[in-house]
Amino acid sequence: MNPSERHPAHALWCDPAEGLVARISRLLAERRLHAARTVVVVPYGQLIQTARALWAAHGAPGFAPRFETTRNWARSAGGFAPGADDIAFDTARDLLTAQSLLGRAGFAASRIALAGRLVEIALQLAPLAAAERPHERADWALQARGVIEAGKGSEWFDIESALNGIALAWATNSGYATDVLLTDPVLAQVDQLIVLDGLQSDPLTRKLCALLDDRVVHLQLATLQAPGCTVALHPAADPEDEAERAAACVLRHLAEGRAPVALVATDRALTRRISAQLVAQGVSLHDETGWKLSTTRAAATLMSALRACAHDASSDQVLDWLKSASALDGLAIRMLEARLRDRGMRDWHGWCAFVAASGKQQDLDVLPFTNDVETLRATLLRARPLGDWLQATRALLEAGGQWAALAGDVVGIEVIAALYLDAEDGELRGTRCTLAEFTAWARDVLEAASFVLAPGPDEAAQVVVLPLHQLLGRAFAAVVMPGCDDQRLPASPEPPGEWSPAQRAALSLPSREALEAAQRAAWATALQAPCCDVLWREADASGEPVRPSPLVQLLHLDHAAAEAIDPRLPVQIAARPTPRPQPRGNALVPATLSSTAYEDLRRCPYRFFALRQLGLRSSDELDTEVDKRDFGNWLHAVLGHFHVALKEAPTTDLHARRAMMAAAQERATREFGLSEAEFLPFAAAWPAVRDSYLDWLAGHEVGEGAVFVESEPWKEVALGRVKLVGRLDRVDATPDGRAFVIDYKTESADKTRERVKDPTEDTQLAFYAALFPDDSLRAAYVNVGEKASGTRTVEQPDVVAARDALVAGVMDDLARIADGAALPALGEGSVCEHCTARGLCRKDFWELGE
Repeated sequence: MNPSERHPAHALWCDPAEGLVARISRLLAERRLHAARTVVVVPYGQLIQTARALWAAHGAPGFAPRFETTRNWARSAGGFAPGADDIAFDTARDLLTAQSLLGRAGFAASRIALAGRLVEIALQLAPLAAAERPHERADWALQARGVIEAGKGSEWFDIESALNGIALAWATNSGYATDVLLTDPVLAQVDQLIVLDGLQSDPLTRKLCALLDDRVVHLQLATLQAPGCTVALHPAADPEDEAERAAACVLRHLAEGRAPVALVATDRALTRRISAQLVAQGVSLHDETGWKLSTTRAAATLMSALRACAHDASSDQVLDWLKSASALDGLAIRMLEARLRDRGMRDWHGWCAFVAASGKQQDLDVLPFTNDVETLRATLLRARPLGDWLQATRALLEAGGQWAALAGDVVGIEVIAALYLDAEDGELRGTRCTLAEFTAWARDVLEAASFVLAPGPDEAAQVVVLPLHQLLGRAFAAVVMPGCDDQRLPASPEPPGEWSPAQRAALSLPSREALEAAQRAAWATALQAPCCDVLWREADASGEPVRPSPLVQLLHLDHAAAEAIDPRLPVQIAARPTPRPQPRGNALVPATLSSTAYEDLRRCPYRFFALRQLGLRSSDELDTEVDKRDFGNWLHAVLGHFHVALKEAPTTDLHARRAMMAAAQERATREFGLSEAEFLPFAAAWPAVRDSYLDWLAGHEVGEGAVFVESEPWKEVALGRVKLVGRLDRVDATPDGRAFVIDYKTESADKTRERVKDPTEDTQLAFYAALFPDDSLRAAYVNVGEKASGTRTVEQPDVVAARDALVAGVMDDLARIADGAALPALGEGSVCEHCTARGLCRKDFWELGE
């Protein structure tokens, strides 16, 4: 016997004496009814195919009764096209209709903000209105109007009451596809209505029963729990553990011949994680719940284009759009991203202003492409009617090469249809709106729409993903229910909407007690399977403790289930330590070498190989909080602008220098795209930093006699087969004509002093000295700080000797690399603690003793 045939639901349908198929057959025979004029109403659409298949296998020969939901029945009874102000049950249309109704009701200024709430209320009232005949709805609305008044006395109550009234009028005056079922011609075609009662009663079904009166028979789908059902409890440590155990439960059932398996979807993210693990194991799976269009790649592609065109778009948002635009120049996009990350420009508008004013060659290289991007963004800046927005959005997607990808993808087609991007002019009514309002409308539409991939005609899924209530009336060999904690599976679900208990009772909306009864009945249905696994997490991803659902706790109290062993099978894997890597980089000898690159080589040869020769460095994030590194970069820019201005207009007046510093501060802040809020953490420290630096500068000019020469110069020096390159912070000149190389530091003074203790270990100043053909130059760090020590000079007295040693070392090291010398991972010192190449060298998995 197939395991699913032991399910009570199988007997409910197929028992020769008392099964639903047998009872319906007898009813047809006893009343001499024609099967084609008999309608069997099922509570949800997925049960239609089940009922038809079971009737074909076990029913009377000849015509079969019509197994329908009310919606499916209405569709076959006659076509329906919603009117301009009808509830269309289409989020795109309903949101626009709601905005129109709010505008006509005096809420034009807040129509965008209130439209979603109005649609929500209207959709709760629509089933009640649809259960009334069109000519009786006015009387129903008159009775309901006094019930739905939210109250008076506060702004919230006034707005809520107004929304309730508008929603009631909208629901009352709408036409519905199911109206055809309430007409006399359609009712006359039904000799017998058989209602298979679900977990909750439906208002329209109740109305049909009242109209057909003695031509109605009710049959129950719910059954009592059969003996012999095995329920296993699986407490999991966290969401990841829960997903793994659930997938293991499904695989175990399939391995033991129990198929199909029902996987109950109580949590969307958890279900997708489990499904991914099952698909990776080759399990055929059909998801009846689908997934929201907003979570798909197609929707992300479209929304990234809209967000990138906002006037306040971030650089990350623009890059996100550009990277999916296959028609644009990929090399230009990569160059643009490199410059944005190098400059730390998080605000796109700030970048456009900066690159337009910059005279640096690296910025000039990306200026034309930046202008091209701005031209595309400008197509979506001005306000316009909705129809024009749809055309402009499609044109933007076509320009980026994204439209073809959407139109060729099954999910992309759903996104296009949901937003009416391929609609004819005038098909979708909408008022004039801004980009922000259009983006909000598109976001809400995609969030509300779901996509379900239909199985192939010959596809028999081993696993079916479905909501808990859709287990009713269906036979599965096993049921796996993850997410059975008190948050995802409450015993008493919260009723939807803001209706009070009195309003729910007066409107015949499901009460909390009715929802609780339905939840418990659905739970009991799940426990009827021959095997049922119940899983829940004891802690959430954040570490917060989570309790099992009260329904699970009842199983514990009734001793109706036992805690199961972990279904995951342990696998013995022999330990295979990773050997210490020792690559050779002779095929990748660099043509240029910077101070930071050579510092990597000296600290760890493998770090140099991975980050410099292979170019595996990670990109800096743009959309992050401002940290001390950002402050250091900003400070470098401020001092550079200040000294250039001071050189052009020399002065020793402290007030004038402070004014120059303030102008440099504003310019650097503008260049880095920093807002006042982002700069706030450093605003308190900046006056002390500024004053200490100006005091130091006065002493530096008098004591050393140094004169500023240039800021951030780019230097290149050929050294054998390699070119040394670098950008210096600042170069001064002493009275005796010597160059004085200065590098700013915002670290602690002790750390700066530690740098110059051993000249041969100080790479940075020695490297900068190598960029000057001067055997008498000086070099120093200037530690810029706000503490009591203030700004101080920390000079490297033996910089020329350190430079000569460094040059010899560079030539020797590169020659050895060119000859094929190994570049081992050293795995020593503090450099490993924050090394980005640690995951590549696998230091944590080396053999012991290495």
